[in-house]
Amino acid sequence: MDAHYRVVIFGSARIKEGDEVYNDIYRIAKGLAQSGFDIVTGGGPGIMQAANAGHKSAASNGHSIGLRISLPFEQETNKYLDIKKDFERFSGRLDAFMSLSDAVIVAPGGIGTVLELFYAWQLIQVHQMCETPMILYGDMWETLLKWLKTEVLTRGLFDSNDMHNIFHITSADKVVSFIRKVHEDRARMEHVCVNYEKYRMELQ
Repeated sequence: MDAHYRVVIFGSARIKEGDEVYNDIYRIAKGLAQSGFDIVTGGGPGIMQAANAGHKSAASNGHSIGLRISLPFEQETNKYLDIKKDFERFSGRLDAFMSLSDAVIVAPGGIGTVLELFYAWQLIQVHQMCETPMILYGDMWETLLKWLKTEVLTRGLFDSNDMHNIFHITSADKVVSFIRKVHEDRARMEHVCVNYEKYRMELQ
């Protein structure tokens, strides 16, 4: 695979086609594809299908990528993939996700999605991967972020700086424009992370 700008999208396999969140992720992925970006998902149904289908609908020169996992309750692979790879273990799959990611979108989801969120966040925190913007998409994450700030942060169990790359966005159009802005800036500077606070101000 070539060095396209790649956006990883995590989210629930249980969200059905036609759901508002499904439609939002479809629109986000289509907008990112129109900028020539690759989309990387778990390759299954639900939010993963929405993202891959949205990307394919743009008929761009980017890639729609699926990193599949073998599960006891086997999920079908969605039909919107240009490239797919199968994994036996979550650990290897998560590492592959993060090695490919230039930006991460976390849509609503359950245990698997939360695992992906915190695994990616941990790797960034301990500098085992490059600074990567992580967008938590949708109202669902508001309570989690409040809990982290009022319970975990106030007890000194992590540092406020650990949240500098976390962005809570509830508008599909704002997600697309935000990632496009980060991509444009990255082309002009070595460390885009210096602009994270500026981005936060612009989103308010």
